[in-house]
Amino acid sequence: MSKTVLLTAGGTGGHLFPAQALASELSRRGWTVELATDERADKYGTEFPARKVHIIASATIRGRNPIALAKTAFQLLFGTLQARKVIKALQPDVVAGFGGYPTFPPMYAARLTNTPSILHEANAVMGRANKLLAKGVSAIATSVPIEDLPSDLSSKLVETGNPVRDAVLDAAELDFTPPGSGGPLKLLVFGGSQGARFFSDLVPPAVAELSDEQRKRIKIVQQCRPEDMERVQKAYQDLGVEAECAPFFTDLPQRIAQAHLVVCRSGASSVSELSVLGRPSILVPLPGAIDQDQAANAKVLEKVGGAWPIRQVDLHPSRLAKELIRFMDAPEMLEAAAKAAKTVAKPDAVKRLADLVESVAQNKGVRP
Repeated sequence: MSKTVLLTAGGTGGHLFPAQALASELSRRGWTVELATDERADKYGTEFPARKVHIIASATIRGRNPIALAKTAFQLLFGTLQARKVIKALQPDVVAGFGGYPTFPPMYAARLTNTPSILHEANAVMGRANKLLAKGVSAIATSVPIEDLPSDLSSKLVETGNPVRDAVLDAAELDFTPPGSGGPLKLLVFGGSQGARFFSDLVPPAVAELSDEQRKRIKIVQQCRPEDMERVQKAYQDLGVEAECAPFFTDLPQRIAQAHLVVCRSGASSVSELSVLGRPSILVPLPGAIDQDQAANAKVLEKVGGAWPIRQVDLHPSRLAKELIRFMDAPEMLEAAAKAAKTVAKPDAVKRLADLVESVAQNKGVRP
């Protein structure tokens, strides 16, 4: 008899991609998969391998304004009632959450209905929503060791790794080949909706500081916000640099696999995919994050020599230009970093997480 899982994830790729990977694996195992998320996930909904996508009301806790907090509380309460109705109708064997405030209503509704539940924490620092939910779940799956975790949660932890999509595992079959002497250096730049503006302001002037001969070697693929596309493309055109720019790449795993060097943020999914694909990177943690989770994520690759984290405040065009020249002159550094990144990869993370889901469901929420 088919079992049913309700997955819930915030409406960004960092939360949805691991959920998508688990959905694919559980579907292969004969499970029925449904997804609860917020309205931001619409652009991913058609690709998500779920029987049905439930849009649940949610809100993020920001600031201390009493009126704003009251509105947030109302939205979360309304979302919890919505999610409770979905759970009552669906009767899932287990609910699995992947972080972000849109997971709060479904995960709390699972607790109210005594439905077995699992939290997955992708980052090296537990997110605020997951912290609020952690005590009420059956198990907590982690990608890497968690910093500053309360001791009373340690018995619930299972280090599964961060699931990557099937497209990442397929692209991982492509071996890394370092740039040849005098040959092209393929640079991939992406930053998600929160980071692309910074890179649009950073990379073109950095490339402008290279010599004519060095610029001829650079081949760029860069994610840009739609409003930045024209100016970035024109900058590269004026410099005579071969560049492909787009607001979003549906084949990003293949793009990463084809790159010699990646410049990006250090969100959990990016770090996991870089390790599974085995590609060297300059990581720029998103500044201003309350928990500095991206800085902690970047350390995972930095410790093994698989990436070079640079704080945004320190990464000006001249600094990036120097880094590019350094790698052009010493491509063996890129090759060594690519191999190092693979040493922390967990390509079987999705299987480990699916095993945990099945175990929790089979034992009705009691860890065996």
